[in-house]
Amino acid sequence: MENYDYVIVGAGSAGCVLANKLGEDKKHKILVLEAGPMDYNLMIHIPAGVYKAYRNPKINWNYSTENEPELFDRNVPMPRGKVVGGSSSINSMVYMRGHPLDYDRWQTECGLKDWSYDQCLPYFKEGENSDRGEDEWRGGSGNLGVTKGSFDNPLFDALEEAGRQSGQGYSEDLNGFNPEGIARFDATRKHGRRCSAAGAHLRPALARGNITLLTKAQVMKINISGNSVNGVTFKHKGKLHSVEANKEVILSGGAINSPHLLMLSGIGPSKHLKEHGIDVHVDLPGVGQNLQDHVSVILQYACTKSFPIHKVNQPHRKLATGIRWVFTRKGIATSNIWEAGGLIKSSPNAAYPDIQYHFGPVGLEYNDDKISLLQAFSIHVDQLRPRSRGQVTLKSANPLEKPLMMFNYLQDPEDLAEMVNGFKKARELISQPAFDEFRGVELIPGPQVQSEADIEQFIRDAAETDYHPSCTCAMGDGEMAVVDDQMKVRGVKNLRVVDASVMPKIISGNSRLFKKSLPRTECGELAWQTSQVERASNPSCNPRVSPHPRTDRGHLSARAQQFGELVRIVGLDCTLVRRMSRK
Repeated sequence: MENYDYVIVGAGSAGCVLANKLGEDKKHKILVLEAGPMDYNLMIHIPAGVYKAYRNPKINWNYSTENEPELFDRNVPMPRGKVVGGSSSINSMVYMRGHPLDYDRWQTECGLKDWSYDQCLPYFKEGENSDRGEDEWRGGSGNLGVTKGSFDNPLFDALEEAGRQSGQGYSEDLNGFNPEGIARFDATRKHGRRCSAAGAHLRPALARGNITLLTKAQVMKINISGNSVNGVTFKHKGKLHSVEANKEVILSGGAINSPHLLMLSGIGPSKHLKEHGIDVHVDLPGVGQNLQDHVSVILQYACTKSFPIHKVNQPHRKLATGIRWVFTRKGIATSNIWEAGGLIKSSPNAAYPDIQYHFGPVGLEYNDDKISLLQAFSIHVDQLRPRSRGQVTLKSANPLEKPLMMFNYLQDPEDLAEMVNGFKKARELISQPAFDEFRGVELIPGPQVQSEADIEQFIRDAAETDYHPSCTCAMGDGEMAVVDDQMKVRGVKNLRVVDASVMPKIISGNSRLFKKSLPRTECGELAWQTSQVERASNPSCNPRVSPHPRTDRGHLSARAQQFGELVRIVGLDCTLVRRMSRK
């Protein structure tokens, strides 16, 4: 049986950065196990390709909720990244840290004395390389390339002006002081391409030689002897393998997979485990409980003026856009689309913003795998601090069978009330004079939806996830806490969880960035930091998607290969391109 010092389960947002940090000491031998493939899919790296990436079943766990009672018993799709980089390889790249008061609440309400915003801010700054430059709130020398939205479209300008006109405000920086109002978002992009955790951290870490990455390796069980974890069992190429961890096993599977694996391994609510014939090693009632997410609805309006983005899905335009991206890293393809939005209060009684907007200058329509871009614009309305709680549970003791998940969206009446207020605020925003020259008929939900009852019904009928599941292995010291403030699993030695599942309460932003704030902690004999997640890509570590155009023959061959894939995407013959790539 092979031995490693550390075994990291999941090469996602936290797993990649953790491997990098632990691997800085070359004396440590580290194994990273990822259930999905390498991140070679071109759509991962093109920012605008997110709409193909996140729906690709080959790089997605393709989860779905159980029938949600308050959403007319609908199943809500729950995409999660099953690929190196995890969900950082398929998400929309919006960079939001959460509100400072989120972290202060962790300290005051959850007993996490080392988790105030003032304590987390240095780690945010350390990991960031913002194009805004370094200041009191921003970092300028970290690994993560953070780029302010700059896609030129008059609809973004209209949104900002409408914020002023409506009294909802304007913010220069929603990751700065007192984040509230309408603003251009930051995105985890650099040189016109996605910044995933894989490109930022794992590839440079692998170059050191003391880290082994094994893809398409699904962990079946954590191996426990007495009260200590000593390794894992995983499936790879149809066979079961076991490895030992001399120091620690570290779970980074996310808010669904981490509690699932804990329960499969006998760590969780004893009654539930016994129901599935699983021997109980540690009775932890909080495992899989406290599930939280941001619920979202979309409003869509016809646009009276046509812009280039509305026509980019035409085959010749799509090809031209892709070619421009491949050779120059410029153009529409460099945009993650949702480049603007805001944080607002649903009512004057809100202590701080509890609604988030995501605004896109285009309408999207899915018909199976085909994506149509409409001459329209869209605004998402997301509730940021839900009171409703769900759970992740076992369907069976079979590790290959997906877990059950129920978010109980809108179960608390106040959650629905906040969404109704947020919906009205979004309509108020779009009704401002700034949109007069662009605003056509409301397509979704439509002008017929006016009464309170109609709005409530629309929300229940249309509500979806904003892709931020969290909190199922919560930090704390109470009865339902799963890990302590150093993310050590209670009741067992040599096991940690390091991902969004350890949040006690969901943050008011895009939760994948939370992991940058994890403070300095001890991991066995090694002091390590999990303060930098999803950092800027290292060009030398990914020759297939280099961020700078070059002129050498090898680079041109790689470009030709990428060009060939683009040709294939629009349904054209790529024989000629293949010949180019051989030259």
